[in-house]
Amino acid sequence: MSFRTSITIIASPRPRVGKTLLARLVTDFHRHEGRAVAAFDLNGGEGTLAQFLPMQASVAAIDEIRGQMALFDSLVANDDAAKVVDLGHQAFEPFFALAEQIGFAEEAHARGIAPAVLFMLTPDRTSIEAYRNLRRRFPQVTLAPVHNDMFGPTQHRDKYALGKGETVIRLPILAPALRKFVETPPFSFTDDGMGTAGGLPPEVQSELEHWLRRMYLEFRELDLRILLADLQSSIRLGS
Repeated sequence: MSFRTSITIIASPRPRVGKTLLARLVTDFHRHEGRAVAAFDLNGGEGTLAQFLPMQASVAAIDEIRGQMALFDSLVANDDAAKVVDLGHQAFEPFFALAEQIGFAEEAHARGIAPAVLFMLTPDRTSIEAYRNLRRRFPQVTLAPVHNDMFGPTQHRDKYALGKGETVIRLPILAPALRKFVETPPFSFTDDGMGTAGGLPPEVQSELEHWLRRMYLEFRELDLRILLADLQSSIRLGS
């Protein structure tokens, strides 16, 4: 199993921490790598994943049984598509409570699908406790901490009890000239003509390419982490 056949859940119990931007990046990374990808938007309001990527993302809801079944059945479907979930802060606990109840992680592994949670780090107690609870409740899921550089230097390692060898994914700051294009939906990092301005100026395009190379390197390293975690799990089961 690897990032190529994965369910990536971008999560935080806090609003406005960069989840949707990261979900867009993960979705477009898979597209850049030539993979099929299906994204699910569990947010509400403006600037949601489905608004930025209307062809790849669909709005999902888990406030009733039919929506729950539709979402989780789609996530574990054997359709050779990577899955991305932009998990809004209001749906954070209901989603993971339901996932634990139905044995979602175990079912994904049984189908050869690697589940991973990209968790947006913030220094508040709510987020710290939520991260620790996810680690306890889903030991078989790759839990990858993410630091958004817009919040300044990271000082979370001790608060989150991160190990010395535990890598924190960094989400670099967008330059103001680039942000105005990137934050106006619809916009795809893969299709640079999707922006409402009808394309990016050459100097902005160059800056975007440099920024994306940094992010895509982070995702390729995550791929290796998922592969290693799967190998270690296989060794434990075989011993």
